[in-house]
Amino acid sequence: MTKVAITGAAGRMGRTLVAVINEAGDLSLAAAIERPGAPELGQDIGDLAGIGQLGVLVTDDLEGVIDRFDVLIDFTVASATAVNVSICHEHGKPMVIGTTGLSDEHKEAIKRAAGKIAIAFAPNYSIGVNVLFKLAEIAATILGDDVDIEITEAHHRHKVDAPSGTALGLGEVIARALGRDLAEIAVHGRVGVTGERDRRQVGFHSIRAGDIVGDHTVMFAGPGERIELTHRAQSRANFAQGAIRAASWIAARDPGLFDMQDVLGLRD
Repeated sequence: MTKVAITGAAGRMGRTLVAVINEAGDLSLAAAIERPGAPELGQDIGDLAGIGQLGVLVTDDLEGVIDRFDVLIDFTVASATAVNVSICHEHGKPMVIGTTGLSDEHKEAIKRAAGKIAIAFAPNYSIGVNVLFKLAEIAATILGDDVDIEITEAHHRHKVDAPSGTALGLGEVIARALGRDLAEIAVHGRVGVTGERDRRQVGFHSIRAGDIVGDHTVMFAGPGERIELTHRAQSRANFAQGAIRAASWIAARDPGLFDMQDVLGLRD
């Protein structure tokens, strides 16, 4: 049985992961980590997740529990993930990383760590979203330069980064399919007199409101018709299910950097 540790365990996603792992037959929860000074420290993570005591107390010391787990699942913030990557790299522990808003420097550190440990790093662990990635790639390949491409995403009011990592991931998939550099063609929102649209652009638009779990739409608009591919998340459980699937998969892998396309066998 694969023993899993969760960082950000007391957050919304962390508690969902705890509940899903508790129901999984091939995983067990071995450690729950939170930030220093968090009010949940010392409490049983099962109580916090609403599923009853599990005998796993929340700690702020990842290195102190490093020998208890096989895989670390990290859905936190960029600064915390950077520290966790360094610790897991030092101790040879595989990781599943779902943190968004990472800088290029953070991403390079993850790539370097993947030379020693297996890391699953994806902007979104929902199985449905990863099907969306594949469909967007296929559509972009077929439609090519004959359409305008716009990506719209909506999330809850507490999300701190925009566009979402998933939206940017969709943009990267589309840019690769079209042989473009996303950094050169991305347009983030429009205001004022912007002039005629350049067909090579990929537009991004972000909504932050209420308790929206996560909606993503990719529009391919051409003359006389358009295709819209949409995924709407109604619960965080789907993200958690994908993350624990990734944890089971990555535990048996040699060092390297993987994503959910690899986990799901969607890589060409």
